[in-house]
Amino acid sequence: MSMAGIVGAVVQPVLIVTGAPVLVGMMRQVRARLEGRAGAGVMQPWRDLRKLFGKERITPRGTSEVFRVAPLVLVATTLVVTVVAPFVTTDSAVDPAADLFAVVALLALGAVALALAGLDTGTAFGGMGASREMTILALVEPTLLVAIFALSVRVGSTNLAAIVSATVHDPGRVISPASLLAAVALIVVIIAETGRLPVDNPSTHLELTMVHEAMILEYAGPDLALVELASAMRLSVFLGLLANLFLPWGVATTAAPLALLVGVVALVVKIGVLGALLAAGEVFLAKLRLFRVPELLAGSFLLALLAVGASFFLA
Repeated sequence: MSMAGIVGAVVQPVLIVTGAPVLVGMMRQVRARLEGRAGAGVMQPWRDLRKLFGKERITPRGTSEVFRVAPLVLVATTLVVTVVAPFVTTDSAVDPAADLFAVVALLALGAVALALAGLDTGTAFGGMGASREMTILALVEPTLLVAIFALSVRVGSTNLAAIVSATVHDPGRVISPASLLAAVALIVVIIAETGRLPVDNPSTHLELTMVHEAMILEYAGPDLALVELASAMRLSVFLGLLANLFLPWGVATTAAPLALLVGVVALVVKIGVLGALLAAGEVFLAKLRLFRVPELLAGSFLLALLAVGASFFLA
């Protein structure tokens, strides 16, 4: 355990937790401006969270501990990822947990917990949203694993910190066919995992089209605040992984204060730019019909497989 890893384990969770709602607010503001609206302001998500945390906790009658624990599991698993993944530094405080399979499993565990909570309510919309979420998850998780695995072939390790470090020391990897194919596949994965257009519409509450929102209709007060905060954190985590796996410049390789400061600024800038691009792209996209979503995700899986093939044969 290096000093850079310890500092990263402290700085990264604080940065993601405090900055994730601001990222969501910024993306909403970008989308509002492009649509000709004023928007609610960048800090509106934090104002909403503060209001929700101040309300009384209410749980539907007949629900079990699954419903009550799911928001905590969602936040906890995402928080662990922010501790171990290489966002600000290339070192990890808990190096074994920075493995590709461990990180993907943690992210999947949070999604499964929320889907179980949707089923636990016993409502039609909760079951519908959980079913759709599990369908998307079953198609997305293999793509996520294979896309990042394509980057690990030349490194000889599935450790995310090792992959980022190798790219920092050999920038030419970024423009290789394997990296480009994996990047496109991972972008589609992020869109699906975070419920963005064209897979899901985060700004709608139409019952027949909802995926994520259908699972959390019964949440209120602090529990809803935890779910919303965790969703924003997951978006930041995915964008941070995309940025550092393919554009790792600025990531601190030492524990020097200046290097860590540059790492923090670089992460904020990269996630902000990616979030703005994602929000701008949504303005020009329409939501896909549900039965077309598997076709999109199958295409991303094919790109991930091609990335693995390219990493083996073009290395």
